[in-house]
Amino acid sequence: MQVFRSDTAETVDLADVVRVKPTGLAAIYSGIKDFARRKPMAFMGAIVLIAAVLLAIFADVIAPHNATDIGVGGRFMGPGAEGTFLGTDQLGRDIYSRLIYGSRISMYVGIVSVLIGISLGTMIGIASAYVGGWTDILIQRLVDALMGFPPIILALGLMAALGASVNNVVIALVVILVPGATRVIRSQALSIKELDYTLAAKSIGASSTRIMLRHMLPNVAATYIVLITLTLGFAIVVEASLSFLGVGIPPDIATWGSMLELGREHIDKQGWMVVFPGFVIALIVFSVNFLGDGLRDVMDPRLRGR
Repeated sequence: MQVFRSDTAETVDLADVVRVKPTGLAAIYSGIKDFARRKPMAFMGAIVLIAAVLLAIFADVIAPHNATDIGVGGRFMGPGAEGTFLGTDQLGRDIYSRLIYGSRISMYVGIVSVLIGISLGTMIGIASAYVGGWTDILIQRLVDALMGFPPIILALGLMAALGASVNNVVIALVVILVPGATRVIRSQALSIKELDYTLAAKSIGASSTRIMLRHMLPNVAATYIVLITLTLGFAIVVEASLSFLGVGIPPDIATWGSMLELGREHIDKQGWMVVFPGFVIALIVFSVNFLGDGLRDVMDPRLRGR
């Protein structure tokens, strides 16, 4: 179909004027391409995070040695010596392989604790805002009490009570993450509670559960996603800190934090034992933070123009 353009006094094809919106895989590809163009640092952060997850999943295939293999090479061999990519530690274990296997613990602990903690905080925050009254007051006072402790001190106390294990580190991180997520989601849910569609649902007799799940929860989804990405880096750092202090993951399991702790005693002469795990932790944390900032800017209507 052709139409006449009065501004140029010519006839053009309507298909050239109307832009068809892509659907399916084309829409996904278009969205990713647009995100990479608008937020290149966030896009690079996503690539690094995906690569770290793939390393964790396929560690058995990618790593040249097992993380616990002793005597792979000589003790304290430097990077590149005798076929070792990043050198060896005081027991002759391959540092490159231990870094790859260590990603399993960091990714597992970080992702699982963040998903559980932020999800619980979201549900508690929505319920606290909707119910209100004494329930809201009691929940917020408990949140204030938990947030009054420095996160690492609270984590140390919980680990001292629970004992060193991977799952106990996850529990400690969940306890740390829930209060902050509860407060952020509650503040948004309080405004959603007073919007017209929420009041209309209440006026026609919709149950409280239906209102919270069907009307309030979808409208905090953007904040939920941003909270997950912004707190993932924090969870990884706390896990590494606990392992560095010797109260997190058992020492027989390769983690980035335990590698830092083992290399601390030899940092003056074998600095690579600390540099490589420290660099990996910093890279992952920066990547996650860049991704979180980018998602926040894209999903927040007030920041989309930036």
